[in-house]
Amino acid sequence: MEQALILIVDDNPTNIKVMYEVLEEAGFRVLIAKNGESALAKLQAVTPDLILLDVMMPGIDGFETCRRLKANLATQDIPVIFMTALSEVDEKVKAFALGAVDYITKPFQQAEVVARVNLHLKLRHLTQKLKELVTETVSDLNESQLHLLQSEKMSALGQLVAGVAHEINNPVCFINGNLIHAEKYVQDLIAHLRLYQQEASQIDIENHAEAIDLEYLLEDLPSLTNSMKQGTKRIQDISVSLRNFSRVDSTAKVKFDIHEGIDSTLLILKHRLKANGNQPEIKVIKEYGNLPLIECFPGQINQVFMNLLANAIDAIEESNQHQSHEYKNNYSQITIRTFSLNDVVKIQIQDSGMGIPEDVKPKIFEQLFTTKLMGKGTGLGLAISQQIIVEKHQGKIEVYSELGKGTEFTIIVPIKATD
Repeated sequence: MEQALILIVDDNPTNIKVMYEVLEEAGFRVLIAKNGESALAKLQAVTPDLILLDVMMPGIDGFETCRRLKANLATQDIPVIFMTALSEVDEKVKAFALGAVDYITKPFQQAEVVARVNLHLKLRHLTQKLKELVTETVSDLNESQLHLLQSEKMSALGQLVAGVAHEINNPVCFINGNLIHAEKYVQDLIAHLRLYQQEASQIDIENHAEAIDLEYLLEDLPSLTNSMKQGTKRIQDISVSLRNFSRVDSTAKVKFDIHEGIDSTLLILKHRLKANGNQPEIKVIKEYGNLPLIECFPGQINQVFMNLLANAIDAIEESNQHQSHEYKNNYSQITIRTFSLNDVVKIQIQDSGMGIPEDVKPKIFEQLFTTKLMGKGTGLGLAISQQIIVEKHQGKIEVYSELGKGTEFTIIVPIKATD
């Protein structure tokens, strides 16, 4: 998030100086306003990426400034972090109710300020990216099939948003939890350094070092910051996977890594693979072959993966409702195999569900046909998947299923485009 523009709104010159130096050293561009009126005037000419807003100011206070920001369409999406010495819960609740994303208490802790600013800039970037991807995806829908595809797209989008939100929430909570310990460590270190500045006695210094457990602190603080870096890296990885999954297709086919598409889809569906309530973890076994890049429409191929993998999870969950605990733990799995043969690539997705009854098999690719309960399926997923593979990519999609033993879908697509 380097070179992001941060607007500091504060009437205290000392606070401004401290925050300015901290943010500038961290690589940000910084803009200053000394009161709420000045901030609102500046926002007519410039749009910062984040606002650090003091609560207590002459004229309109921070709360009123925030209210006006959120009432303005041009500024309502800019993240606002309150800077306050107030500790009352009611004031914090009021801040969040007005639309603030976070607050920083005075006196400031430099590491905390930079960590919180970076975190909310990354979250804003991911949110904007998600909005852009959704907008692009919807705008590219074929007009002749708009109503049909829109229903299925909303179903896939629900899985996409739920998965991304869940996966981002974990590292965010982890980072926020570690910030509490990091703040305490930094405060202890500052206090210890001040003993040296005050030329305290060796005994006082040693006693304080023992009181704060200095050896453990010096060992744990780098681990703590490294863990938070890993959390941020996790969010970045999710962003990359989201971009890979939601690639907007051009009019011409492009070369694409099939494994990248499968892995991105699995990451988005990861929250559904984890153990939940009476459902055990669904194990994913990947038996990847050495595949060449194929010429295709990546966004459409990823949609097929989403449909088939989500259906496999549904089938396993439904099957588990009728099985013993031991059976569920041992047999809840999805196996994905890939290999190339002559001029085609084959992808097999096999689940351990109950399988498809013989009388249902001929209907599974029919539009609007579904065996799921009302509200759980559109009846479009497999029909659209077949259309994408057969009509758009001149390939095949086959199904083999044995009742009581699961289902296997095989996707066959040419390595080189034939049209």
